[in-house]
Amino acid sequence: MRIWFIRVILFAVFFLDLISLHCARQKLQAHKHLKRLNKPPIKTIESPDGDIIDCVHISHQPAFDHPFLKDHKIQMRPNYHPEGLYDENKMNTESKEKENTIHQLWHVNGMCPEDTIPIRRTKEDDVLRASSVKRYGRKKHKSLAVPRSIPSSADPDIDNESGHQHAIAYVEGDEYYGAKATMNVWEPKIQQSDEFSLSQIWILGGSFGQDLNSIEAGWQVSPDLYGDNNTRLFTYWTSDAYQATGCYNLLCSGFIQVNSNIAMGASISPVSAFRNSQYDISILVWKDKKEGHWWMQFGNGYVLGYWPSFLFSYLADSASMIEWGGEVVNSEPDGQHTSTQMGSGRFPEEGFGKASYFRNIQVVDKENGLKSPKDLGTFTEKSNCYDVQTGSNSDWGHYFYYGGPGKNPNCP
Repeated sequence: MRIWFIRVILFAVFFLDLISLHCARQKLQAHKHLKRLNKPPIKTIESPDGDIIDCVHISHQPAFDHPFLKDHKIQMRPNYHPEGLYDENKMNTESKEKENTIHQLWHVNGMCPEDTIPIRRTKEDDVLRASSVKRYGRKKHKSLAVPRSIPSSADPDIDNESGHQHAIAYVEGDEYYGAKATMNVWEPKIQQSDEFSLSQIWILGGSFGQDLNSIEAGWQVSPDLYGDNNTRLFTYWTSDAYQATGCYNLLCSGFIQVNSNIAMGASISPVSAFRNSQYDISILVWKDKKEGHWWMQFGNGYVLGYWPSFLFSYLADSASMIEWGGEVVNSEPDGQHTSTQMGSGRFPEEGFGKASYFRNIQVVDKENGLKSPKDLGTFTEKSNCYDVQTGSNSDWGHYFYYGGPGKNPNCP
């Protein structure tokens, strides 16, 4: 009996040593990764929400860790803006009242100087929350909406078992050189820490298989990625259907930021409230045909930066599909749908002040013009959980309401 007890103790000690060794290795990997991500700042700003914003010299940002960008000359402004030559003075004087009231929380305590960009500092806890250091800052596979017009045989790796659910509007069947939309900002409730809720634009090229190219931008709540439930501005890109390339924000080399005012991944404030003030943001992504890069603009005055054309295969030319809308992860921890909200957590039929919306949705055509989308389709996997309804009028152009509460009597 005593020998058996000693063996159990020895096994437990051995097992604990293995766990300790694994944790030590994981922390070492995390520290190495943090050293690569967090560049030496010229100035540091503490945000009221706990974020640390590092003002990093523009030439030292993570993008330039990429071997293909070693000798890249930063393009400080696009050659063309949709509908004509880029005019910085015009862009900076245009503004909308509501957009002027939206800011990022870190602005309360300062701004970054010229020739720097603001980067949200990555903390050890951020990396350790990921399934692995290698996967930190990346979406899980199978996170794309596949409209019904695409046969299921074309996308064997994308299905509802992934837990990703969508409520989107989309166009396909033409050559697209960008997209724009104004979306209102909410703070949806997330049931499980490994789930997220986002609203974004997708710029897509290629098939819905292993070679998909995607550029994405919008707002999201992701406790797993950021460690809180704040609503944050984000971007994402991939050139191989989320397998090995791409990441959120500036968490890998790729996106080149040129703007010193807006931080990717930083909190947006204020957010919309039910039956109260509505706050929205405008996002434009377009291709500068002269250089071939894909540019992003936030609001009417902030051209943030660009994705270099060499990152992509299909998107090196043009996009073949545009999507606008919401996405959530439903992890079904107890075999039932979670109550993670999409958008405001209300169904689209509830309308303005209650449901989430995208308005003034447009595409950029081959003549570099912003046009209303033709043949706008909609898609959702489970309309009893999250739904979408389109419309159009003279004020909002093409628009749609979308979202839902997740778990409810009709969505068990």
